[in-house]
Amino acid sequence: MSDLTFETESHASPRSVEERTALMANPGFGKVFTDHMVIARYSAGRGWHDAKVTARAPLPLDPAAAVLHYAQEIFEGLKAYRTADGGAALFRPEANARRFRLSAERMAMAPFPEEAFIEAQRRLVEIDRAWIPDTPGGSLYLRPFMIATEVFLGVKPASEYLFVTIASAVGSYFKDPTGTVTVWLSEHFTRAAPGGTGAAKCGGNYAASLAAQAEAARHQCEQVVFLDAAERRYIEELGGMNVFFVFGDGTLVTPPLSDSILPGITRDSIITLAREDGLTVREVPYTIDAWREDVRTGRLTEAFACGTAAVITPIGRVRGREDDFTIGNAVAGPVAQRLRTRLVDIQRGLAEDRHGWFQRVF
Repeated sequence: MSDLTFETESHASPRSVEERTALMANPGFGKVFTDHMVIARYSAGRGWHDAKVTARAPLPLDPAAAVLHYAQEIFEGLKAYRTADGGAALFRPEANARRFRLSAERMAMAPFPEEAFIEAQRRLVEIDRAWIPDTPGGSLYLRPFMIATEVFLGVKPASEYLFVTIASAVGSYFKDPTGTVTVWLSEHFTRAAPGGTGAAKCGGNYAASLAAQAEAARHQCEQVVFLDAAERRYIEELGGMNVFFVFGDGTLVTPPLSDSILPGITRDSIITLAREDGLTVREVPYTIDAWREDVRTGRLTEAFACGTAAVITPIGRVRGREDDFTIGNAVAGPVAQRLRTRLVDIQRGLAEDRHGWFQRVF
């Protein structure tokens, strides 16, 4: 158990109701931030300390802070949802807390206590409850992160860290949450390699994906699909999402977890819900050649991406330097739609939760 205690320093001049309402009218994704944040500090010999909820403000950072030179940084993403009775709930925060700890260990950082991680999210949701949208598809996106703050130039794990959680009122990740996306097959760039940091949620993985994402955008694609780094044959994941393939016989296939694939919490939830619905889920390698052939023969009927931000987003078209094929009729398929509805209903407290995923905050 963690003995870290969070003090509260309320914002002296939070945004007015009118200003907040105007900002939340069309928040987009990741652009509208709440009034408060949570911070805690770590130093070797003292451990985690000085935890508090305070006014959101810029972080003072020395130019020689280790994060700026050696990229010791990790983050998470989870959401708070408005419930029908006006309350709020988190979805599987303990899974995010565990992954945050594992990411820290992979990056040779001081692990943040899992109980304190969950408490930080709850405290921020409570104090900034007015920022939770009650519009369809709206939620409060929570971004916990940790950076190395020790002032030094030298390649070694830092001895000082800062934990922060900020929050953002958000709408849907993609412009049309009911439609499909077009993805670009990256044959030159790779996201992660065996033995690397692909299973950790660190900024470097996302930085490595940006050139491929920019290439996708130049070809009018919303996302990029990465192949494995060793053979350039096997589908791994999208730039920030896991991927599933749906077959006409009721089977779902998703790439197996490895040290180059992020263990998505939405991915894990979908596997559980799909099996409850009587679908067969296979976590097995799947090649780009198989994807092409299964679409050509009609054996594959749907494909979709999934993640905290995007929830479940059907893939309608795949493009590449030598590829251009459409999945089904390029519309959201019934399996993706059904799983999305089940997942969202649990997240918002509208359906029975058999797994303890739905955790009310207030």
